[in-house]
Amino acid sequence: MAGAPPEQPTFYYDLASPEAYLVAERSADVLGGVPEWQPVRLAGLRAGELGPFRCAAEIDAYQEDIGRRAAAYGLQPIRWPRDFPADGEWAMLVATYAKQIGRAVAFSLAAFRQAYAAGRDLDDPDTVLLAAAACEMHPAAVEKGAGLVSIRRRLDEATEAAAALGVLDVPAVRVGDRIFHGDRELEAAAAVLAA
Repeated sequence: MAGAPPEQPTFYYDLASPEAYLVAERSADVLGGVPEWQPVRLAGLRAGELGPFRCAAEIDAYQEDIGRRAAAYGLQPIRWPRDFPADGEWAMLVATYAKQIGRAVAFSLAAFRQAYAAGRDLDDPDTVLLAAAACEMHPAAVEKGAGLVSIRRRLDEATEAAAALGVLDVPAVRVGDRIFHGDRELEAAAAVLAA
């Protein structure tokens, strides 16, 4: 008697996270299939703030580390947006709208690439609309969808649900009842999925 098929893993991400970009680019290959993509908010990150960093030197060291990992994974060289860390709230609302209409993966990959391969700011609505256009989302529909109270509520609820499951930070991948944080744990998530 065969066991039940494994549950599809879930990838939790915030477009403001360059480490989530690294997981986004590698997740399908490493996990052996496309996980469910779930946008959630990275807590406490607003434009002009240092976010989890204490000083500019920490930001520089972090950016160098991300650049080295991207090169090791064979990704395009990282081009940093002018504003880092950025306030990507509207981009995250668009990602939540994209999930609702079945385009979370396409939109989010396009947005990540605009931010970290092209060096564009995700707090600029034109950058977000460019990413949306790349996956055939009409600008008027995007603006209307992202402005809906129900979309904001979905993003809030998804963030709260992820936290209740044990997601402490992004990126994170859930396989069954286990949560793997950071891009360095992606292979461990794949090993559990394969077991």
